[in-house]
Amino acid sequence: MRKLLLSLVAMLVLGLSGCGYNTFQSTDEQIKSAWSEVLNQYQRRADLVPNLVATVKGETAFEQETLVRVIEARAKATAIQVTPETLNNPEAFQKFQAAQGELGGALSRLLAVSEQYPNLKANQAFRDLQAQLEGTENRITVARNRYIKAVQDYNVAVRSFPSNLTAMMFGYAVKPNFSVTDEKALAVPPAVNFGGAQKKAGESQ
Repeated sequence: MRKLLLSLVAMLVLGLSGCGYNTFQSTDEQIKSAWSEVLNQYQRRADLVPNLVATVKGETAFEQETLVRVIEARAKATAIQVTPETLNNPEAFQKFQAAQGELGGALSRLLAVSEQYPNLKANQAFRDLQAQLEGTENRITVARNRYIKAVQDYNVAVRSFPSNLTAMMFGYAVKPNFSVTDEKALAVPPAVNFGGAQKKAGESQ
């Protein structure tokens, strides 16, 4: 009887392995690890913003609208409460992605506008912060791409036969994901109409 029970357990284990159970375990852990790194890099970026804003404020002619957008975007991004359920909730995930995208866009505009202010460009503190921010954006891109790949592998298993049967049995559902297209869009600084900023920069020279 004991041998029969052990045989049945062995068959069950082999059956689960062949139907993708182990794949779900490994890809789910990869997703959690990749997501943790994404959050770490987004937090790193958010932590740089206050010092960046304080440094830019030293340039009295700097356009206030750009600063306000950065401050408001950071407040919105950091106000979102991220929980383990965020990864399984498309609406919450989209809200998080949109807020981070807004902050990324606001920072891109700030850096673009800063090019029109020679005094600011010559500020060592600003250059250091700019370098840190650019490095962080690169790390965000890497972390996001790793997360995208991990979720893609997981979702393929959820949708594919016969692993989809295991997914239904154990409650593994498709997870929302970042968009590669959105990532590329965030990497491109927005078009900026400097207008008065150019004039002010010229006046300060």
